[in-house]
Amino acid sequence: MNIGIVCYPTFGGSGVVATELGKALALKGHRIHFITYSQPVRLDFFNENLFYHEVYVPPYPLFQFPPYELALASKMVDIVQHEKLDVLHVHYAIPHASAAYMAKQILRTKGIQIPIITTLHGTDITLVGKDASYEPVVTFSINQSDGVTAVSADLRAETYQYFAIEKDIEVIPNFINLERFKKQNKSHFKAAIAPEGEKLLIHTSNFRSVKRVEDVVRIFAGVRKQIPAKLLLVGDGPDRPRIEKLCRETGYLSDIRFLGKLEAVEEVLSISDLFLMPSEKESFGLAALEAMACEVPVVSTNAGGIPELNVDGVTGTTSAVGDVADMVEKALFILADENLPTFKANARARAEEFAVEKIVPLYEACYQRAIDSQLAAV
Repeated sequence: MNIGIVCYPTFGGSGVVATELGKALALKGHRIHFITYSQPVRLDFFNENLFYHEVYVPPYPLFQFPPYELALASKMVDIVQHEKLDVLHVHYAIPHASAAYMAKQILRTKGIQIPIITTLHGTDITLVGKDASYEPVVTFSINQSDGVTAVSADLRAETYQYFAIEKDIEVIPNFINLERFKKQNKSHFKAAIAPEGEKLLIHTSNFRSVKRVEDVVRIFAGVRKQIPAKLLLVGDGPDRPRIEKLCRETGYLSDIRFLGKLEAVEEVLSISDLFLMPSEKESFGLAALEAMACEVPVVSTNAGGIPELNVDGVTGTTSAVGDVADMVEKALFILADENLPTFKANARARAEEFAVEKIVPLYEACYQRAIDSQLAAV
């Protein structure tokens, strides 16, 4: 198949999943065309089936904000026409689904029929989409898609709850490349970070309020009072100044390291003992899946789609949002020498259920159904 993929090119989960999906499809022989405003951060290797098309938005003095949606729709029209695409797969509803609908209508006037698959990832529905300013467009764009997928059953349920959706939404979970995300021998790195054999706790995110990074620090402080431990904070974002202040107030600042944005996060995960995800909301929890693939159990909240991934008492534990005391208690239980090996093995086994080889065929089938339906309607 000749597939166009539209996504945000950043470190966010939707962009990561879209890019990794495209790479996996290319390795299977499909021709993949990424259409976005800059090269996706995970588009990091050469393959004869991978193509990147930049959406350029020229400056217009008339507009207060650049009209990206119009430029994106025009670019999609151009690429569908000249690259003979079979299907467009747009990740994140805003503004990609509405731009794809506009492109589809333009192409129809040129005698070209193109099916559109929309994948919902989370905040496009749970946060942005609920805004009254966007809700009518989001609802319309989803209903006009030829296929709709969501990354968790929880996200599908929430979409039906808050939007008048008439389309069937198929749950296709996020996936993991188990060749990349696996425990590596980084003992020299661990010896440098934890020279006395301290337990290593880790958190990765974009440091936004929904991630509740303050709770990460409080959980660590509670654990640190009981056992020798270190905390690794991977990522950056608007809440970092407040987090740094809280780290100083705990008195354990010397045991906490801010590592910033790391591309090779699997190397740090390989030396970690416990992943902390006290998020207020997660539609799936891709960062937790990456940790589990590296044999790192997870202490998380029971919010959103997280319990669909992190099995309480098996791959880690879940607690109510904000219940730091409970998460501290459960973290100490997992970190106990007699329990940790079992949790680590269970985490890896669970991650293997989300191997990219198992999930990509679900998308291929979704594409084919949309293409066949489009052909039958002509």
